[in-house]
Amino acid sequence: MTSEDRDLSIFLDEEPEGSRSSASPEEGGERGAKHAGRKSHGLPVWQESILLLVLAVLIAIVIKSFFVQAFYIPSASMEPGLQGGPGVAVDDRVLVEKPSYWGGGEPRRGDIVVFSDPGGWLTGEEDSQATGVVSKVLSRVGLVPTGGHLVKRVIGVAGDVISVNNKGQITVNGHALDESSYARPAEHACGTADPGTCYGPMPNVKHWTAGPVPDGYLFVMGDNRNNSADSSYHLCTKNETECSDSPWVPVDDVVGKVVSLVWPAGRAHIIHRPADFEDVPAP
Repeated sequence: MTSEDRDLSIFLDEEPEGSRSSASPEEGGERGAKHAGRKSHGLPVWQESILLLVLAVLIAIVIKSFFVQAFYIPSASMEPGLQGGPGVAVDDRVLVEKPSYWGGGEPRRGDIVVFSDPGGWLTGEEDSQATGVVSKVLSRVGLVPTGGHLVKRVIGVAGDVISVNNKGQITVNGHALDESSYARPAEHACGTADPGTCYGPMPNVKHWTAGPVPDGYLFVMGDNRNNSADSSYHLCTKNETECSDSPWVPVDDVVGKVVSLVWPAGRAHIIHRPADFEDVPAP
């Protein structure tokens, strides 16, 4: 081999002939065994798939437990903003975030919250759960919306006094709420000259006062007062002799705050706290 051949072999990444002949079969075999050993460390495709699935489920469980969880709206109690129940093609799906109430943070007036049953509040409609083995498993890990909870709006927090007058107007600590941006007008006149313009509680409940709300509890109401078994529904009024007198929802039962409607896609939007609640004075 000439010097030009040797120089060319460098660019072609070839070993000189003498170099190839000097390698013994044993050395070549040893190098081959090392390469084969490195390849053997990879997992089969089916094992990698199972591992990725397990990791995905674990991540979903962590996200559901600490950060965000999907729920569906099972009834008409939060219409017109959130729709569900009979007559609706698809129950609304919402996302509930949890970090807002970490580290001493608590629900604020105007928040829409999801909470577990404080005791006998769930109706058969609202208590519906996922059916089928697969749906139940996916529901537990947060991959499909969860049922069996209640969704209401926080009207009063600890220390607040809530009242409704004969015109169906709700006041909190003396401040009259403007509920036109979120509540459904009542189907009765509420004693006013303009039927359907008030947003008061269910028709069989006229005027009442509730509170002060105990520490660690909330007073909640649905946005559709004609179809919402909420705190006002469970409140004992002066004329009632048989009632549970349990209108309060423990803060500890709150799962989190509804932050967005995600399905149906055509109605998806971020959910904000109504501005009028900022004007409610402290108790």
